[in-house]
Amino acid sequence: MTLLDPSLAEDARSLLPDVVDLRRRIHRRPEIGLDLPVTQSAILEALDGLPLEVTTGTALSSVTATLVGARPGRRVLLRGDMDALVMPEDTGVDFASENPGAMHACGHDAHVAMLVGAARMLCARRDELEGSVRFMFQPGEEGSGGAVHMIDEGVLDGVDAAFAIHVTPNLPSGWVATRPGPLMASADEVFVTVRGHGGHASTPHFTADPVPVACEIVGAVQTAITRRVDVFNPAVVTIAQIQAGTTTNVIPETASLSGTIRTTSERTRSRVHEDLERLATGIAAAHGMEADVRIERGYPVTVNDADAAQLVLDVAPTVVAEGARVVEAPAPTMGAEDWSYVLQQVPGAMAFLGVCPPDIADPREAPACHSNRMRLDEPAMATGTALHAAMALRMLEG
Repeated sequence: MTLLDPSLAEDARSLLPDVVDLRRRIHRRPEIGLDLPVTQSAILEALDGLPLEVTTGTALSSVTATLVGARPGRRVLLRGDMDALVMPEDTGVDFASENPGAMHACGHDAHVAMLVGAARMLCARRDELEGSVRFMFQPGEEGSGGAVHMIDEGVLDGVDAAFAIHVTPNLPSGWVATRPGPLMASADEVFVTVRGHGGHASTPHFTADPVPVACEIVGAVQTAITRRVDVFNPAVVTIAQIQAGTTTNVIPETASLSGTIRTTSERTRSRVHEDLERLATGIAAAHGMEADVRIERGYPVTVNDADAAQLVLDVAPTVVAEGARVVEAPAPTMGAEDWSYVLQQVPGAMAFLGVCPPDIADPREAPACHSNRMRLDEPAMATGTALHAAMALRMLEG
């Protein structure tokens, strides 16, 4: 068979009712972190009866399923993440979350359902396969680093290339976008504590007031980003919290800042870390105070292999619906992904799938991933299902 065969898209559309049903069942029962027994059970049930070698994780409730083709060849991995976010849901859909304080607001329910659909499609083509396909159902993407645990448990052993799809409501439904090189940013957290000494608010000259110093640090950070970071190799530093004091007439002893650091290269990442520490400690010292700076490194930059990204751009036009487009993204997004750890180990790529709801004319106005009102256009999942299969088949064809 050839990837230009329209049966891929047709088969994905025929599977769409089952894919939608699985997505909605997972959406109703969202789970957080690394332990997702209900979601794991739904995946195992959906894969039951297929010619797959299935194992489950030890450190987390992952599922790894391998389809061995009729003849030896390459091994390609496809991934769908499983976990939800700690947040309320206000979408009003009739399959909304039944678990208070948890919501599939990042589309991982759709990721799982599309990957199961792709497994069914590829299993039906087993006799045509040269090589094997490994399906990686991963918990703990939302901050828990589940990819690292699965890598430690051997999910990448023998893998030649790896591909993933992430839905986005801010792209027209059914469109596909990716790019070679950096696709998503690194994500680190910064914590600064300015230490002075407190006293009465009416006599600041008897104190060392850390509050204005903390405010000065915030402004200096933004100036440093615009003056010291290459605009074409960007960084975003957001100080999202400032905490100090207990009441209106007391100057506190400490003031604390915290926020996030996003960069699209390791070089810029290192420079920003160094700049933040130097600025905070230097500004505090200039006022006779001290500053403690702590930076917690999060997910690294998600970097697509150039050849793998081109493979996605080449095969996507064969599966997108009429009127949908395949585009090379002009720049990275500043979100972060633990898929980055996979791409540090093997060549591969992630693609974005547009799922803007049909009642929203401008995708820029759609509630984005991580919104309590995030919705998606479910028919677009047929494109995602077919794209998973097409990427694997093209990779195995060489």
